[in-house]
Amino acid sequence: MRSGPRVVFYRPRSTLTKGSGLALGVAVTWFSILVLIPLAAVIATALAGGWSGFWSTLTNAQTQAAILLTLGQAAAVTVVNVVIGTVIAWVLVRDSFPGKRLMEIIIDVPFALPTIVAGLVLLGLYGPRSPIGWDVANTRTAVFLAFAFVTLPFVVRAVQPVLEELDPEVEQAARSLGASGRQTLTRVILPALTPAIAAGAALSFARAVSEYGSLVLISGNLALRTEVTSVRILTYVEGGQPAQAAVVATVILVVALLVIVALDLLQRRVSRRG
Repeated sequence: MRSGPRVVFYRPRSTLTKGSGLALGVAVTWFSILVLIPLAAVIATALAGGWSGFWSTLTNAQTQAAILLTLGQAAAVTVVNVVIGTVIAWVLVRDSFPGKRLMEIIIDVPFALPTIVAGLVLLGLYGPRSPIGWDVANTRTAVFLAFAFVTLPFVVRAVQPVLEELDPEVEQAARSLGASGRQTLTRVILPALTPAIAAGAALSFARAVSEYGSLVLISGNLALRTEVTSVRILTYVEGGQPAQAAVVATVILVVALLVIVALDLLQRRVSRRG
């Protein structure tokens, strides 16, 4: 009697040396101390009151409004950043014009500027005493502007290095073989840029949902109108309700992780198709 085919499982062979293994252990330990353990503590605090307590906090009208506002504005800003940030990166790499070096510096200003200073700048420019006559203080537009101000550089700086490495001769070859401008864009350029765009979008979204300093002055922190999750969390903490604050933080953490994973899967799929 003949037996069926044997299935052999191969385990990937580790190439870590002793030095690399030690470095990996130190890195994992440091990462755990800074990130994993605090996150686990937040989630444990959120679940300490049981599902009923978690659901009660989540269904609170003020908390729901803050979560929906934060996620909605962060998603809108991310979409705008993907388009505008990619265009800016393209112009900086492919074109030469007066003031280019100055623009390169200005792009990085949100990285270096303290967020509360950014809030003061936004309030002065778009507040009640706006020199351009555009007062958006205490509105949802103010939240959008604050998110956009602090997140735009992420997409630009993620896409720019990839564009610099992308050989224009590849595009010229595609055009010489009969590809239209649209086909060259969708089948040559975008597949190469998609991983960088997705990475920038993920960073942009994650940064937006966690923003606090740049919007506290211009948004007004009005309950059910312009209050975001970071302000809501602070309100819970100051009110002696750490469990409720942890619930909001956990929800934002889960959503941010899901968005990052989804964008990573998208960029992998597009890269394979490209």
